[in-house]
Amino acid sequence: QLQLVESGGGLVQPGGSLRLSCAASGNTLDGYVIGWFRQAPGKEREGVSSISSTDGSTYYADSVKGRFTISRDNAKNTVYLQMNNLKPEDTAVYYCAGKRGGRLSVHAPLYRYWGQGTQVTVSS
Repeated sequence: QLQLVESGGGLVQPGGSLRLSCAASGNTLDGYVIGWFRQAPGKEREGVSSISSTDGSTYYADSVKGRFTISRDNAKNTVYLQMNNLKPEDTAVYYCAGKRGGRLSVHAPLYRYWGQGTQVTVSS
């Protein structure tokens, strides 16, 4: 069973950067599509980005396109989310999630495996 642990969250000023990590255990990431989601207080969970299990193709929500970059290092069994030019509206708990194969998606119900989340706060 795939287990995911996020890290790298914290407090950053607007315009700053953070890199989130999603480390997998219990299974290799090969064959899993990995997605990043976020949820701010009082708001619905939002799909941020996902990365293919095969060809490295990626998807980004319009709200983060051009600022966030998702990548994976299968040798380290880790997926990253590089977040640049952060804005206060990026403040949320960020979760990574995995689904076995299939197409890129940020439809949360498709993902079976979830991490516990890491808090990102963007504030001056």
